[in-house]
Amino acid sequence: MTAKAVHFATNLPHLQNLMKRDPFSYRDEFLKQWQYYHSLMQTFELQPTKYNAKLDEIITFLAQVSHCYKEDVTEFPEQLGDLLKNYSTVLDRTMRMTLVKALIMLRNKELISATQVLQLFFKLLRCEDKLLRKTIYQYIVSDIKNVNQKHRNPKLNAALQNFMFSMLQETNTVTVKTALDIMVELYRRNIWKDAKTVNVITTACFSKITKVMVAALKFFLGPDESEEKNESSDSEEEGDSKKKAKDLILGHRVGKKSRKRQRKLDKALQAVNKHKKKKNNKEIFDSSALHLVHDPQGFSEKLLKQLEKTTERFEVKLMMIDLISRLIGIHKLLLLNFYPFMKRFIQPHQREVTRLLLYLAQGSHEVVPPDAMEDILMTIANNFITERNSGEVMGVGLNAVREICSRCPLAMSEDLLKDLAQYKGHKDKTVFMAARSLIQLYRHHDVKMLHRKDRGKPTETQKEVKVLKYGETGAKSFIAGAEVIPERLEKETDEKQDQEEWESASEEEDDDDGDWVDVHHSSDEETEEKDETPEEVAERQKIAEEVSSTRIMTDEDFRAISLQQISKDLPFAKRAASKARKRKREEMEEKQNKELPSLGDIELVHKKKAHDRESRLATVMAGREGREKFAHGPQKLNPFASTSNKQKLKKKAFNMVKHKIRSGKVKRSFREKQIALRNSLLKKSKKSKF
Repeated sequence: MTAKAVHFATNLPHLQNLMKRDPFSYRDEFLKQWQYYHSLMQTFELQPTKYNAKLDEIITFLAQVSHCYKEDVTEFPEQLGDLLKNYSTVLDRTMRMTLVKALIMLRNKELISATQVLQLFFKLLRCEDKLLRKTIYQYIVSDIKNVNQKHRNPKLNAALQNFMFSMLQETNTVTVKTALDIMVELYRRNIWKDAKTVNVITTACFSKITKVMVAALKFFLGPDESEEKNESSDSEEEGDSKKKAKDLILGHRVGKKSRKRQRKLDKALQAVNKHKKKKNNKEIFDSSALHLVHDPQGFSEKLLKQLEKTTERFEVKLMMIDLISRLIGIHKLLLLNFYPFMKRFIQPHQREVTRLLLYLAQGSHEVVPPDAMEDILMTIANNFITERNSGEVMGVGLNAVREICSRCPLAMSEDLLKDLAQYKGHKDKTVFMAARSLIQLYRHHDVKMLHRKDRGKPTETQKEVKVLKYGETGAKSFIAGAEVIPERLEKETDEKQDQEEWESASEEEDDDDGDWVDVHHSSDEETEEKDETPEEVAERQKIAEEVSSTRIMTDEDFRAISLQQISKDLPFAKRAASKARKRKREEMEEKQNKELPSLGDIELVHKKKAHDRESRLATVMAGREGREKFAHGPQKLNPFASTSNKQKLKKKAFNMVKHKIRSGKVKRSFREKQIALRNSLLKKSKKSKF
């Protein structure tokens, strides 16, 4: 064996570098290493449980240079795969990880197909090796992402999705959970954001494995934005990050200052800040997955059937109820058994009752028969909106009624509405604000259901709104508010003419004697809003229909129409109030953007909220400004003066002064009382002489 061969045998990284530069010149050295690998493999198969350092090194070397000698290593990926299949559970952890990393390198060099690697790696998930499972998960996600990075590969994606679906039917918990996590992660990264992925995940909602079922439910529900975070844990994490940054800065102060050490410090501080920023980022709920479900009616019926029979803990039941209610609300489903099932939970003492009321509001819409929802409203009124309950409970009940009626207005009876409207004069602010919001809702839907004194000032919207019966649709042949377009165009023409007159007047100013020029402007005219007759309303609708059928609307047109519709909701006396119109517009846009109600709409309590830790501390520090430092007891005129023996006595250890302290339980003798009386009398007599 030559010295050169010995050098290469002991320094494989150097040989690896040379082979990548010039594969043809070092082919003989590669074949020698290839033969050496086969001999080591035969020896290793006799004792697969032991770690072989030489085989570990040679496998990594061959995986690195395999793309240079593809014809010679055609059987190499298959050999590694067979070794993992046959001895996956008995292999040494380090050796098993080396084999997995070698297969990943071969896959990156396209020496093995993606389906082969996936099938093998999913079998390895049964191994009790947490690091291995994490490595496999990260690789599968990144590999599928790289495959679809430049352009989609529908054929490969379909094959991989079918394989994932088969993995969800497995009985091994780790395998099923990892397959589900991979599909969820790929959906969130917009790689597999299609209906097939969503409908495969729907099958996991009926898994017998609780962990898998909960993960699938969380995928459709998204993160719980109203879930209260533990403030103490957050403060501890923030304190830890600050402590790490402080330790790094203090450590940099010791030792020689150099650019290299400064760069290391900057990178470390950047990593700490990045980790902190990642924790503070909040995910936003995306309901697009619910829109991609193929059979929402069948899916919700199966979920309700599972809910009625399940013995899972209450938190899991809440998640099922939430998903069912969202499906009903988004897809306008008819699931009449859902409402009697929810009726048993409508009690003030029920745990998480505000969430349950929210789910009832989510599951209500105009297609639900009013009879089914009327019973729910009566139950809420009887259990929540009574004087025996506190103001917060009554307010929550009224808010829940309002949210349900905003989606299913026909569920409210006239008698119940008039009774609930009486709470507008309640002493508790939470109650009367909730009652007024309910009155405001029916001023828009059906003002005749209210008492005459609760109807408020008339608006144009009340005249235009047609009270629909169950099953009727309010489709129109025109865009409501389009009658404002001709007025806007005429106003723009007038303003343009006024601008031209003003410019011409300014040009002639030099020739005049300095007299004022009166220029007429359209804004100088004040128009008074008057109550319109039914004939005038019909005329406006005719104009709106003509404009809608003859004009292509622009963004400015729709903006003007939006302002016109908002002004119709205001009383005639407030039509010119721009601030009210702006606030009304913001409220309307916010309601239109919300697809489902939020927990804050139910828990809307009109009280001053308690301070959190940061705001309370800021208030305390602001109150200390300009104030002397607080100290207990009388202070010295001279802060540098010495202390008395009595003050020094307070700072001494107890063992030093305990012999001077007489216990309160020990009574003084008669002789001691005589001496004390004598001394006090002498002291008084001396004071009287002076």
